Parts: sequence; C-alpha cells; structure tokens
Amino acid sequence: MSEWWTYRPSDFLMFSARSWGRLVDGWNMELWPLQPLLVLAAVVLVATTAVRGSTLQGAITAVPALAWIWVAWAFLWERFSTINTGASWMAAAFAVQAVLLLALGSAAGPAPSRGRRQAGLVIAAAAAVASPLLAPLAGHGWTRAEVAGALPDPTALLTVGLLLALPLRHLRWLLPIPLLALAVGWTTAWLLWTK
Repeated sequence: MSEWWTYRPSDFLMFSARSWGRLVDGWNMELWPLQPLLVLAAVVLVATTAVRGSTLQGAITAVPALAWIWVAWAFLWERFSTINTGASWMAAAFAVQAVLLLALGSAAGPAPSRGRRQAGLVIAAAAAVASPLLAPLAGHGWTRAEVAGALPDPTALLTVGLLLALPLRHLRWLLPIPLLALAVGWTTAWLLWTK
C-alpha cells in the first residue's frame, strides 16, 4: 500500500462502463416498448406544468413519485445492486423521495420567480426529450437511451425541473435527494467515461 497516491477516483468504482452499458441495454430491452410511452408521459407532464402547474400541483408531483418508487425497486434494487453494493442505499433514498413527493408535493407555496419557473421547464423538457437522445447521438444505439421513469438520472433531472417550476411550500425538503442523485450519477458517469 506504499503507492496509494497512484490510485485515481475511477479505480474505486465497482463496475466498468461496459458493465453499466450491458445493464442499461438489458433493462431497456426488458421494458420495450414502454420507453416511447414514458417519453410521451414526461412531455405531457412538462406541458401540463407549463399550462396548469399551480392548479394540478398534487397530480403533477404524484407522477414523478410513482417513477421514483418504480426506479428504486425495479432498477436500483433489482438490477443495479448486482454490480454496485451502494445501489441498495440509492434505492432507499429513491423510496424516501417518492414518499416526500406524495406527502409534500400538493402543499402550495409562493409562486416561483419567472426565471426559476422557466429554468425548471427547460430542465424538465431536457430530461424528457434530450436525455433519451444522448446515447444514440454518442453512437451507443437506442438500447442505451436513458429515459425518465426508467433510469435514475433522467428521473431525477425531470423531477428537479418540475419542482423548480411549481409553487411549492416545501421545496427545501423536496430538492436535496434529486440533486444528490444527479451529483452521484453524473460523477459516476464522468469517472466511467474518463477511466
């Protein structure tokens, strides 16, 4: 252990980019043809938030809550935990987020500023539409596409966008887990692709 300084952060990952890719490929093949419906549902959710966000806030936050619990169980607990021992903790955090969205998502608060609302809608739209296109544009094919409601990062990104666009009383309780999930996911992706 005298050469500990030669280790890089990516050396501590429990899986490779290839393992992650196979996991996502297999998951997407199992889900097919659900992905186009998930993309459509996310687009409708963003449009509903843009048009009637304040009046349908409880329903709008309930939809991502279902996605969070689904991703927690079906992807993180059942699949990702086979290659990453930390995935079970992520699954627990996703389940907590689902409960928070259901419990606190309908409590109306002050209207968001115009800038925050617009930023939230742009973020949510990017999660709904742009996120699934990243893998095919990078040359990985459609089976590697990451869709909100099926995989953690786009689900968290869609949720952050929706939360920023809505007049929520408990925003400070609803944002930390999605932001932490994005930090973990994007750091892991960066380490995988720079390895």
